Amino acid sequence: DPFSGRGTTVIEAGILGRKVISNDINPLSKILCHPRFNIPSTKDLYDRLESIEYKNNVISDIDLSMFYHSKTLSEIISLKEYLERRNTMKLEDHLDEWIRMVATNRLTGHSAGFFSVYTLPPNQAVTSESQIKINIKRNQNPEYRDTKKIIINKTQDLIKYITNEEINNLKKTESLFINMDARYTSIPDSVVQLSVTSPPFLDIVQYADDNWLRCWFNGIDIKEISKKMTVLKNLKQWCDVMGEVFKDLYRITKKKGWVCFEVGEVRNGKIKLDEYIVPLGIKAGFNCKCILVNEQVFTKTSNIWGVENNNKGTNSNRIVIFYKE
Repeated sequence: DPFSGRGTTVIEAGILGRKVISNDINPLSKILCHPRFNIPSTKDLYDRLESIEYKNNVISDIDLSMFYHSKTLSEIISLKEYLERRNTMKLEDHLDEWIRMVATNRLTGHSAGFFSVYTLPPNQAVTSESQIKINIKRNQNPEYRDTKKIIINKTQDLIKYITNEEINNLKKTESLFINMDARYTSIPDSVVQLSVTSPPFLDIVQYADDNWLRCWFNGIDIKEISKKMTVLKNLKQWCDVMGEVFKDLYRITKKKGWVCFEVGEVRNGKIKLDEYIVPLGIKAGFNCKCILVNEQVFTKTSNIWGVENNNKGTNSNRIVIFYKE
């Protein structure tokens, strides 16, 4: 997956016992995906969490009091500093990686299962100023949240339905995680049988801005990430970049290999991106076999945005399926 994001494609491939390559320009992608290939036991995770010393009254380098109770924030910073030490000393193991992944996903949200007071999900972290307004509007103050308990509870929820066979398949998976521009990957020629991906949709999602809190927790320089990430303002820029992506996809795809490229509709449905993707794939050398159009019901996130179902926003996903002769 050249735009791996949270890693849905490669995790599903790993469960099926396939070899996987995950690429994303944002280092958060590996943080959110790689730990799932080595799922820890709840007991081992509990013991590791209990071994981490949580300090009291820790001072944060940025003001996050609008998101967290002071005790919760001290726990978050203690955890952040522990993970930084383990990483710097090259001692970070699969348990630390799992804790990092779950904590990163629990930073902000809209229920007691998150570290924060009511706010948007972690992949859409609002600014401090916006959170202050939310708190005033909802007449709320951050309450204490037990971070270790939340990490354990979320882990139990994540592994509830996965079988031992699937866990073993993930552990045995041959995987490669790279952090490169999807136009210029280091993948050798003609080695990939199947690519399944969904690229950035023009400027609809501000990936760097939305992930500022995740980057802070993981010590990632948000300004450096912003320079590398592709946020394209118009259709021509988007098509130029996707055309280069398809050149690289053609290069790395085996003969009789496939590419499934998911896009949507933007500008309130006026622009259907599959109509632009098809000629780009053909120009790169692929044959277009079909387009799968899936009308979708909006998620809670869309409702938070105030988007009416099948009226505005992305109402469908369109998967263009290409084949290399």
